[in-house]
Amino acid sequence: VEPNATIREIRLMFHKLYPRWYPARQSIKLDPKGKSLRDEEILQHLPVGTTATLYFKDLGPQIGWTTVFLIEYTGPLFIYFLFYFRMPFVYGLDERFTSSPHPVVNLACICHSFHYIKRLIETVFVHRFSHGTMPLRNIVKNCLYYWGFAAWLAYYINHPLYTPPSYGKKQINFAVIMFLLCEAGNFSIHVALSDLRRNGSKIRKIPYPTKNPFTWLFFFVSCPNYTYEVGTWISFTIMTQCVPVGLFTLLCFIQMTIWAKDKHCTYLREFKDYPSLRMSIIPFLL
Repeated sequence: VEPNATIREIRLMFHKLYPRWYPARQSIKLDPKGKSLRDEEILQHLPVGTTATLYFKDLGPQIGWTTVFLIEYTGPLFIYFLFYFRMPFVYGLDERFTSSPHPVVNLACICHSFHYIKRLIETVFVHRFSHGTMPLRNIVKNCLYYWGFAAWLAYYINHPLYTPPSYGKKQINFAVIMFLLCEAGNFSIHVALSDLRRNGSKIRKIPYPTKNPFTWLFFFVSCPNYTYEVGTWISFTIMTQCVPVGLFTLLCFIQMTIWAKDKHCTYLREFKDYPSLRMSIIPFLL
């Protein structure tokens, strides 16, 4: 192997010798307990001498992130409709194909559908993934999470005994405005992050606010896309005043906080000039 060889080139060499382990399935490390080396890293720039020992780990069958997101997000979109249209096997024959007398139920369906349609559009046209694949075994776990919660939320929101929010139209209108603002903010952040990886670049950069006011949250947090995502589900909870939605929102917040903290620590480790005012997900707090 030449000193100026990249890790990607080494993966391709390994694949040529062992066709079973394609590049996305390989984890190449300098130390068995260390982190996987990135494709763009060059051998002579790594902390090795004239000889180097690289460690290989089989990551198992992989699936592309675009395919993963399309599967994860298409499920909730259609599962929700089974409950919204009250299919016969959901609430019983007496309630089949009936509609709710509460306008908020129709509004909740529109907002839920809009959220996942937006996600699908972003997956196809906006997102650029630094890691092209994920382990195939994770798709089952992820789908159980997204699909299962979609069914649970939809069951109660569209139930014949569902009661609307306590404060009526005021509460619903406030929640809808908050929902739309958070969705716009989430989309704006995804576009801004995508612009950092134009022309297929995988070089990590510090994201900064743009002229779009929704991106100004970058002044205070490292992962404003997660902040807006949590805000979306908080507003959906207020709109529906439904306990399962609140529990889903809480789990979303916990998981996204973990992701945000991990990403924040990565930024601090890789960039010495990283803005000190930023927190992980909640301005000035967390």
